[in-house]
Amino acid sequence: MNSDQIQLVDEAIVSRHSVRAFLDTQVSPEIIQDILRVASRAPSGTNTQPWKVYVVSGKKRDEMVDRVCKAQLEVNANPELAQQYKETFAYYPETWISPFIDRRRENGWGLYGLLNIQRGEKEKMAAQQLRNFKLFDAPVGLYFTVNKAMGIGSKMDIAMMIQNVMIAAKARGLDTCPQAAWNHFHPIVLDVLNASADEELVCTVALGYADPDALVNSFITPREPVENFAVFLDQ
Repeated sequence: MNSDQIQLVDEAIVSRHSVRAFLDTQVSPEIIQDILRVASRAPSGTNTQPWKVYVVSGKKRDEMVDRVCKAQLEVNANPELAQQYKETFAYYPETWISPFIDRRRENGWGLYGLLNIQRGEKEKMAAQQLRNFKLFDAPVGLYFTVNKAMGIGSKMDIAMMIQNVMIAAKARGLDTCPQAAWNHFHPIVLDVLNASADEELVCTVALGYADPDALVNSFITPREPVENFAVFLDQ
């Protein structure tokens, strides 16, 4: 791989970020199929390739969005209903510690600050949260599942595959937003997908063309310098 090729790969990785406002421009099935073909080269333990991907667009996408948004609005009105919608695995820890909670808070209030949502403005917060379940207006939702019989390693495998999807999409001028928020509504999602009973929802990815004029898309999260997380040992 020469320097120009390295630069192109690096640019696709570094320029990727979570986009929260999309144009209604449709994405051709051929491009998505090509992205998935490339992404399937992700490594997996003993080549199990445990991923399954549902590409949802058109009327089926609208049905998915409508049903999940309705459920979220019902939960907002009656928080006790949240007990009906619990994720099948814990994405976040029960107890947060530093520095992770600090980064989480910085991320949340950085986004809300950009959108002029102040502490205590619950209605604005709820409206922004609902945007997740509208796929931020993206025309395509990608729903990633694994078989429940598989172990935690399969979630690592599919995570690498999802990263490949996002980088391959970026290389083709598309943008994405990976979302764990949908996992709570897995009963609805899997029903709309007509997925089998042995499948588990792992992640949802909004896919489309970013709206270049949307203020929210200017939000870029910081990253820690290498020296803060890497340890080099040579003896």
